[in-house]
Amino acid sequence: MLIGGLELKNNLCLAPLAGVTTLTVREFFSELGAALTHTEMISCAGLIRDNQKTFDMLKISSTEAPLVVQLFAPDEKILVSGAEQALRIKICEKFPAFGINMACPMPKITKNNCGSALLKKPDTAFKMVKGLKNFNLPVWVKIRKLENDNDTLKFVEMLLNAGADNVCIHGRTASQRYEGFADKNILKLSAKNFPNYISASGDVKTVNDIQEYLSMGCVAVMLARGAIANPFLFEEFNGTFKTYDKKIEALINFAKRAEKVSGEHKALVLMKRFVPSMLRDTEGSAEKRNLACMAVKLEEIIKILKED
Repeated sequence: MLIGGLELKNNLCLAPLAGVTTLTVREFFSELGAALTHTEMISCAGLIRDNQKTFDMLKISSTEAPLVVQLFAPDEKILVSGAEQALRIKICEKFPAFGINMACPMPKITKNNCGSALLKKPDTAFKMVKGLKNFNLPVWVKIRKLENDNDTLKFVEMLLNAGADNVCIHGRTASQRYEGFADKNILKLSAKNFPNYISASGDVKTVNDIQEYLSMGCVAVMLARGAIANPFLFEEFNGTFKTYDKKIEALINFAKRAEKVSGEHKALVLMKRFVPSMLRDTEGSAEKRNLACMAVKLEEIIKILKED
């Protein structure tokens, strides 16, 4: 199916997650059936300064799903300069789309006029999309709902008029951050007003949640915290179920790959996020989850997973 200028195998995607959507994680979710993934938020200022850690976040693999390289910046000039830097390096020759983050509500991002701070600067946001479209790649924009529905619709219309190929709306306001509940009505309203351009994010925990957003007319659904809580939700949606043993095997293989690429500490942190949902409702699950959370070595978590 054609979504946001990209050919995707289904309409369930992995949302961008700071500290999570690294190369190894994206490969893992691609294997589980994600039709599209995102990089972590990549600082255009860091790219302009030739910061190596920032450039390392741009590494991609031939085995992962189509990738949106998500950038953040305070204005068009810095955004375009950062995109130029990304495109000049060989490791990014194959990425198929740019993304602009206008959704992150965290102070360390908004204090620099990035992320959700741009929701209060529609003219700047418009110019950023228009500038990025000059690279002839699809542009995906991630936003949050504004304080009222009309303002949200006006903002989305402005982004689409500037050339955005897809607008992903998280149904919480910036002031909510990650508290309360996502407003699904604004997704329904946006999808009705802008058919074929709206993706959904927020409170996606079950297959029913995914189907609800799709039934509203959203062209794609982004899994964020729901993917951490249940990595195998992608398989449940796509109907490619693994047995419990196969799920454990997949997690252990992921842990070993993550350790090889990013080191034991990073792999351990990621596994502590994914493992609790796998151990839920198993014999002695509470004790196993506690042991996994207290583990200081990756092999400790692997041992817990292997236990009957």
